Amino acid sequence: MRVRVIFILKNKGAFVPFHHQFLLAQLVKGIIIKGGDAKMRDFSFYNFSGLKGQTKISRNGLHFFSNKVTLVFSCLDKDFLDYFLDELFKIPSVEVGNLVLIPESVELEDVPTFKDEMKYICISPTVLIKPSFNDSESKRFISPETDEFSDVLFESTILRMEALGTYTNEQLASFSKFQLVPDENYLRKIRESQKKFARIYPVYDQDVKYEVRGYTFPFILYAAKEVQEFVFRGGMGSFTHKGFGMLDLANTDPAKRTTAYRKAVEPQE
Repeated sequence: MRVRVIFILKNKGAFVPFHHQFLLAQLVKGIIIKGGDAKMRDFSFYNFSGLKGQTKISRNGLHFFSNKVTLVFSCLDKDFLDYFLDELFKIPSVEVGNLVLIPESVELEDVPTFKDEMKYICISPTVLIKPSFNDSESKRFISPETDEFSDVLFESTILRMEALGTYTNEQLASFSKFQLVPDENYLRKIRESQKKFARIYPVYDQDVKYEVRGYTFPFILYAAKEVQEFVFRGGMGSFTHKGFGMLDLANTDPAKRTTAYRKAVEPQE
Protein backbone atom coordinates (compact mmCIF):
# COMPACT_ATOMS: atom_id res chain seq x y z
CA MET A 1 0.00 0.00 0.00
CA ARG A 2 1.09 3.56 -0.74
CA VAL A 3 -0.36 6.53 1.06
CA ARG A 4 0.20 10.26 1.21
CA VAL A 5 0.43 11.59 4.73
CA ILE A 6 -0.68 15.23 4.78
CA PHE A 7 0.58 17.58 7.48
CA ILE A 8 -0.40 21.14 8.33
CA LEU A 9 2.71 23.33 8.34
CA LYS A 10 2.62 25.38 11.52
CA ASN A 11 5.58 27.67 10.77
CA LYS A 12 5.78 28.81 7.15
CA GLY A 13 9.27 29.65 5.97
CA ALA A 14 10.93 27.02 8.13
CA PHE A 15 13.48 24.81 6.41
CA VAL A 16 15.03 21.38 6.21
CA PRO A 17 18.33 20.37 4.59
CA PHE A 18 18.06 19.84 0.85
CA HIS A 19 18.47 16.13 1.51
CA HIS A 20 16.54 15.35 4.67
CA GLN A 21 15.89 11.62 4.36
CA PHE A 22 18.01 10.91 7.43
CA LEU A 23 15.81 13.23 9.51
CA LEU A 24 12.66 11.51 8.26
CA ALA A 25 14.21 8.09 8.91
CA GLN A 26 14.87 9.09 12.52
CA LEU A 27 11.30 10.33 12.87
CA VAL A 28 9.76 7.18 11.37
CA LYS A 29 11.90 4.88 13.50
CA GLY A 30 11.10 6.87 16.62
CA ILE A 31 7.37 6.57 15.98
CA ILE A 32 7.68 2.81 15.41
CA ILE A 33 9.64 2.32 18.64
CA LYS A 34 7.29 4.55 20.61
CA GLY A 35 4.41 2.23 19.74
CA GLY A 36 6.08 -0.52 21.78
CA ASP A 37 5.22 -3.45 19.49
CA ALA A 38 8.36 -5.60 19.38
CA LYS A 39 7.40 -7.42 16.17
CA MET A 40 7.04 -4.10 14.32
CA ARG A 41 10.36 -2.71 15.53
CA ASP A 42 12.54 -4.74 13.16
CA PHE A 43 10.24 -4.61 10.13
CA SER A 44 12.06 -2.88 7.26
CA PHE A 45 9.89 -3.38 4.18
CA TYR A 46 8.69 0.20 3.97
CA ASN A 47 9.74 3.26 2.02
CA PHE A 48 9.10 6.99 1.98
CA SER A 49 9.74 10.12 -0.03
CA GLY A 50 11.14 13.48 0.95
CA LEU A 51 8.70 16.14 2.07
CA LYS A 52 6.65 17.74 -0.71
CA GLY A 53 5.22 21.27 -0.79
CA GLN A 54 5.86 24.77 -2.11
CA THR A 55 9.53 25.44 -1.49
CA LYS A 56 12.28 27.95 -2.07
CA ILE A 57 15.97 27.12 -1.98
CA SER A 58 18.52 28.98 0.13
CA ARG A 59 21.98 28.18 1.43
CA ASN A 60 20.27 26.60 4.47
CA GLY A 61 18.20 24.17 2.42
CA LEU A 62 14.53 23.95 1.44
CA HIS A 63 12.16 26.54 2.92
CA PHE A 64 8.49 25.50 2.90
CA PHE A 65 5.79 28.13 2.27
CA SER A 66 2.69 26.00 1.58
CA ASN A 67 -0.09 25.50 4.10
CA LYS A 68 0.37 21.75 3.89
CA VAL A 69 3.27 19.36 3.43
CA THR A 70 3.00 15.81 2.07
CA LEU A 71 5.00 12.66 2.74
CA VAL A 72 4.52 9.61 0.51
CA PHE A 73 4.78 6.45 2.63
CA SER A 74 4.67 2.95 1.20
CA CYS A 75 4.70 -0.47 2.80
CA LEU A 76 4.47 -4.13 1.83
CA ASP A 77 2.36 -4.97 4.91
CA LYS A 78 -0.98 -3.30 5.69
CA ASP A 79 -0.81 -4.12 9.40
CA PHE A 80 2.51 -2.33 9.70
CA LEU A 81 1.21 0.67 7.76
CA ASP A 82 -1.84 1.01 10.01
CA TYR A 83 0.36 0.59 13.09
CA PHE A 84 2.64 3.40 11.93
CA LEU A 85 -0.29 5.70 11.13
CA ASP A 86 -2.00 4.95 14.43
CA GLU A 87 1.13 5.90 16.35
CA LEU A 88 1.76 8.99 14.21
CA PHE A 89 -1.74 10.34 14.79
CA LYS A 90 -1.35 9.98 18.54
CA ILE A 91 1.26 12.76 18.37
CA PRO A 92 -0.06 16.34 18.24
CA SER A 93 2.87 17.58 16.15
CA VAL A 94 6.28 16.42 14.92
CA GLU A 95 9.44 18.30 14.02
CA VAL A 96 11.58 17.67 10.95
CA GLY A 97 14.49 20.07 10.80
CA ASN A 98 12.93 23.43 11.63
CA LEU A 99 9.48 22.41 10.38
CA VAL A 100 6.68 21.90 12.88
CA LEU A 101 4.12 19.57 11.29
CA ILE A 102 0.64 18.64 12.50
CA PRO A 103 -0.68 15.29 11.13
CA GLU A 104 -3.97 16.03 9.35
CA SER A 105 -5.04 13.23 7.00
CA VAL A 106 -3.98 10.32 4.84
CA GLU A 107 -4.84 9.60 1.20
CA LEU A 108 -4.54 6.14 -0.34
CA GLU A 109 -2.92 5.95 -3.77
CA ASP A 110 -4.70 3.88 -6.40
CA VAL A 111 -3.02 0.63 -7.35
CA PRO A 112 -1.57 0.92 -10.86
CA THR A 113 -1.73 -1.83 -13.45
CA PHE A 114 1.69 -3.44 -13.43
CA LYS A 115 3.22 -4.62 -16.69
CA ASP A 116 6.52 -6.13 -17.75
CA GLU A 117 7.60 -2.70 -18.93
CA MET A 118 7.11 0.32 -16.64
CA LYS A 119 8.50 3.85 -16.75
CA TYR A 120 9.43 5.39 -13.41
CA ILE A 121 10.84 8.55 -11.94
CA CYS A 122 12.87 8.65 -8.72
CA ILE A 123 11.25 10.70 -5.96
CA SER A 124 14.13 9.89 -3.64
CA PRO A 125 17.69 8.86 -4.58
CA THR A 126 18.35 5.20 -5.37
CA VAL A 127 21.40 3.72 -3.61
CA LEU A 128 23.12 0.80 -5.31
CA ILE A 129 25.81 -0.26 -2.85
CA LYS A 130 25.28 -0.79 0.87
CA PRO A 131 28.27 0.68 2.73
CA SER A 132 30.62 -0.98 5.15
CA PHE A 133 32.72 0.71 7.81
CA ASN A 134 35.86 2.51 6.62
CA ASP A 135 35.21 1.57 3.00
CA SER A 136 34.49 4.03 0.18
CA GLU A 137 32.97 1.45 -2.21
CA SER A 138 29.45 2.77 -1.59
CA LYS A 139 30.47 6.12 -3.09
CA ARG A 140 31.74 4.60 -6.33
CA PHE A 141 30.00 5.91 -9.44
CA ILE A 142 28.40 3.30 -11.70
CA SER A 143 27.03 4.53 -15.00
CA PRO A 144 23.28 3.82 -15.38
CA GLU A 145 23.97 2.91 -19.00
CA THR A 146 26.03 -0.14 -18.03
CA ASP A 147 24.89 -3.69 -17.30
CA GLU A 148 26.58 -3.46 -13.90
CA PHE A 149 24.01 -0.88 -12.78
CA SER A 150 21.10 -3.21 -13.58
CA ASP A 151 22.91 -6.25 -12.20
CA VAL A 152 23.55 -4.65 -8.79
CA LEU A 153 19.91 -3.54 -8.49
CA PHE A 154 18.64 -6.95 -9.61
CA GLU A 155 20.69 -8.74 -6.96
CA SER A 156 19.54 -6.44 -4.14
CA THR A 157 15.92 -6.68 -5.29
CA ILE A 158 15.88 -10.48 -5.37
CA LEU A 159 17.57 -10.69 -1.96
CA ARG A 160 14.95 -8.38 -0.46
CA MET A 161 12.09 -10.30 -2.12
CA GLU A 162 13.53 -13.52 -0.69
CA ALA A 163 13.85 -11.96 2.78
CA LEU A 164 10.20 -10.85 2.70
CA GLY A 165 9.25 -14.52 2.66
CA THR A 166 6.11 -14.32 0.52
CA TYR A 167 7.61 -15.64 -2.71
CA THR A 168 8.42 -19.29 -3.43
CA ASN A 169 11.81 -20.42 -4.71
CA GLU A 170 10.17 -21.19 -8.04
CA GLN A 171 8.78 -17.66 -8.27
CA LEU A 172 12.12 -16.09 -7.38
CA ALA A 173 13.85 -18.22 -10.01
CA SER A 174 11.36 -17.03 -12.63
CA PHE A 175 12.19 -13.36 -12.00
CA SER A 176 15.41 -13.52 -14.01
CA LYS A 177 14.38 -10.78 -16.43
CA PHE A 178 15.55 -7.42 -15.07
CA GLN A 179 16.89 -4.58 -17.16
CA LEU A 180 16.93 -0.89 -16.30
CA VAL A 181 17.18 1.52 -19.24
CA PRO A 182 17.78 5.18 -18.30
CA ASP A 183 16.14 8.07 -20.14
CA GLU A 184 19.02 9.04 -22.44
CA ASN A 185 17.56 12.46 -23.27
CA TYR A 186 17.33 13.32 -19.58
CA LEU A 187 20.92 12.23 -18.90
CA ARG A 188 22.17 14.20 -21.91
CA LYS A 189 20.39 17.38 -20.81
CA ILE A 190 21.70 17.02 -17.28
CA ARG A 191 25.24 16.63 -18.53
CA GLU A 192 24.95 19.54 -20.97
CA SER A 193 23.70 21.81 -18.19
CA GLN A 194 26.55 20.58 -15.94
CA LYS A 195 24.10 19.39 -13.31
CA LYS A 196 24.22 16.07 -11.46
CA PHE A 197 21.97 13.03 -11.32
CA ALA A 198 24.26 11.19 -8.87
CA ARG A 199 25.29 12.70 -5.54
CA ILE A 200 26.78 11.65 -2.21
CA TYR A 201 24.29 11.46 0.66
CA PRO A 202 24.61 10.81 4.40
CA VAL A 203 22.90 7.82 5.95
CA TYR A 204 22.94 6.63 9.56
CA ASP A 205 22.83 2.95 10.45
CA GLN A 206 23.13 1.78 14.08
CA ASP A 207 24.48 5.21 15.09
CA VAL A 208 27.23 5.10 12.47
CA LYS A 209 27.30 7.74 9.74
CA TYR A 210 28.00 6.50 6.22
CA GLU A 211 28.16 8.21 2.87
CA VAL A 212 26.48 6.62 -0.13
CA ARG A 213 25.98 7.55 -3.75
CA GLY A 214 22.37 8.05 -4.78
CA TYR A 215 20.98 8.31 -8.32
CA THR A 216 17.94 10.30 -9.44
CA PHE A 217 16.73 10.00 -13.04
CA PRO A 218 13.78 8.60 -15.06
CA PHE A 219 14.07 5.10 -16.49
CA ILE A 220 12.21 2.16 -17.99
CA LEU A 221 12.33 -1.09 -16.05
CA TYR A 222 11.85 -4.40 -17.84
CA ALA A 223 10.92 -7.01 -15.23
CA ALA A 224 8.15 -9.38 -14.17
CA LYS A 225 4.93 -7.81 -12.91
CA GLU A 226 5.59 -9.09 -9.40
CA VAL A 227 8.99 -7.40 -9.38
CA GLN A 228 7.48 -4.16 -10.66
CA GLU A 229 4.95 -4.18 -7.84
CA PHE A 230 7.62 -4.96 -5.26
CA VAL A 231 9.91 -2.05 -6.20
CA PHE A 232 6.98 0.34 -6.59
CA ARG A 233 5.68 -0.44 -3.12
CA GLY A 234 8.90 -1.28 -1.31
CA GLY A 235 11.48 0.85 -3.07
CA MET A 236 14.53 -0.15 -5.07
CA GLY A 237 18.15 -0.55 -4.04
CA SER A 238 19.67 -0.32 -0.57
CA PHE A 239 18.41 1.54 2.52
CA THR A 240 14.83 1.72 1.26
CA HIS A 241 13.60 1.79 4.87
CA LYS A 242 15.68 4.93 5.36
CA GLY A 243 13.92 6.78 2.57
CA PHE A 244 16.04 5.88 -0.44
CA GLY A 245 14.90 4.37 -3.71
CA MET A 246 11.27 5.51 -3.77
CA LEU A 247 9.80 5.42 -7.28
CA ASP A 248 6.72 6.90 -8.90
CA LEU A 249 5.04 6.36 -12.23
CA ALA A 250 6.16 8.64 -15.03
CA ASN A 251 3.73 10.70 -17.10
CA THR A 252 0.76 10.44 -14.73
CA ASP A 253 -1.27 13.04 -12.87
CA PRO A 254 -0.69 12.46 -9.14
CA ALA A 255 -3.75 14.50 -8.17
CA LYS A 256 -6.10 11.95 -9.75
CA ARG A 257 -4.72 8.86 -8.04
CA THR A 258 -5.88 9.03 -4.44
CA THR A 259 -8.87 8.34 -2.22
CA ALA A 260 -9.38 9.33 1.42
CA TYR A 261 -7.91 6.79 3.88
CA ARG A 262 -8.15 8.44 7.28
CA LYS A 263 -8.26 11.78 9.08
CA ALA A 264 -6.90 13.00 12.35
CA VAL A 265 -9.19 12.56 15.32
CA GLU A 266 -9.46 14.79 18.35
CA PRO A 267 -7.38 13.43 21.22
CA GLN A 268 -9.44 11.74 23.94
CA GLU A 269 -9.35 13.15 27.47
